[in-house]
Amino acid sequence: MRNLARLSATGATAALLAASIVAPAQAAATSWSACPGGPGVDARQECATLQVPLDYQAAGGPTISLAVSRIRTAKPASRRGVLLLIPGGPGSPGLNRPSALVKKLPQDVLDRYDIVGFDPRGVGQSSPVSCGLETRDLSLTRLKPYPDADGGIAENAAWSRRIAEACARNGGPLIRHISTRNEARDIDGIRRALGERKISYWGVSYGTYAGAVYATMFPERTDRVVLDSNDDPDPNRVARQWLANYTVGVEDRFPDFAAWAAARDGEYGLGTDAAAVRQTFLKLAADLDREPLPWPGANPAELNGNLLRETMLNALYSDANFPMLAGLMRAALTTGELPPSNTPPAAALQNTAATAGATMCNDVEWPDSVAAHQRQVARDRIAHPLTAGMPVNMGPCAYWPVKPAERPVRVGSHGPANVLLIQNLRDPSTPYSGALKMRQAFGQRARMVSVDSGGHGVYLANGNACGDRSVTDFLTTGRLPLHDKNC
Repeated sequence: MRNLARLSATGATAALLAASIVAPAQAAATSWSACPGGPGVDARQECATLQVPLDYQAAGGPTISLAVSRIRTAKPASRRGVLLLIPGGPGSPGLNRPSALVKKLPQDVLDRYDIVGFDPRGVGQSSPVSCGLETRDLSLTRLKPYPDADGGIAENAAWSRRIAEACARNGGPLIRHISTRNEARDIDGIRRALGERKISYWGVSYGTYAGAVYATMFPERTDRVVLDSNDDPDPNRVARQWLANYTVGVEDRFPDFAAWAAARDGEYGLGTDAAAVRQTFLKLAADLDREPLPWPGANPAELNGNLLRETMLNALYSDANFPMLAGLMRAALTTGELPPSNTPPAAALQNTAATAGATMCNDVEWPDSVAAHQRQVARDRIAHPLTAGMPVNMGPCAYWPVKPAERPVRVGSHGPANVLLIQNLRDPSTPYSGALKMRQAFGQRARMVSVDSGGHGVYLANGNACGDRSVTDFLTTGRLPLHDKNC
């Protein structure tokens, strides 16, 4: 559940969900109006609401609301169409992403496209869902399934069952219809509502999988497709593989932090070389497993080994987070006086936990053997100590109340050659090895730009001029590189 690293959604109760389901309607946007104000919302951003089917297998039945936004090009004569921003997660909001990215996108791109955002179904302002979880079940070290300090998973199994039962009890009808296939159908509803024959889009993280599914289900309706920080599209595992890939991604990325900290040993005292920093981290995590430090405001209200591991994983998303992680480690090793915690609001966690869980569980069936998971965790804790077995542990999908209504999409090569993949070599969340599987699945439809950088997110995210130029050139000209390239 990578979205927990960047939570900013608005939570809601099941009552709000019930209120949002209305009579059947054609997929069409209402009139555009100014978006609700708030920090960072650009004055040019407009908002609208369109209705899409709750259940696409019963298209004449109830509908749900989908919140959509746009910033129109200031140069209509140069307009090509719309560039839809597909958010990550699953479960991350996207309604205000046009406001955030209009400040970064090159003028050539802004001249050619209306920049369009949306909250996916169940998220934020789009018929939001909640499972009504207890506070103890919103801990970041449960929402990603870290084993107990001794490697046991009995608590994970109990938590997983509680979450699945709570979602079945409190999630309302929409919880059964949140899936990647349905997100792709919602995207097509947005295309129709905007009056576009074809749609261009930029998907990031989970948005790459949603974008790949759209490009497979509706290939003739795609214009220019950018997939940034790519998920492994394995149709037999889907999100099970995304979770497992943390083992690879963190091992790929941690050396960047270790080298950075070693170069600043005089400031942080974590070790004079990368190997020493790694050992410092592992020892500190083990010490905190045995004797946690009080950490008011965190959930749980202590810095234990797993919360350090989760903080590390999130810090690896961007070099800008390295000082925070190094400072936390220094404080834990010396004074024990920890900096203020940055725990996401409970409402955001409620909404994200529900939508992320629903997407992952409704996309593909998960195994439910506690014994098999325990064996996997024991092996993984030895092979990948940085993540301590979390990526192969069990979660709510083992007990999900309904089986997936449809088989996962097998991303394939049928369709126009209009897909550009861009990928950091050292991504902690969507590792390069998984991105290569996405590249292979698309075949000659795609080209891939590999960027010698670390972190999660590539285009306009890490200052690599070669990578940024490759995406901008494609969006403005439509021409893919002749071959895959390295930047």
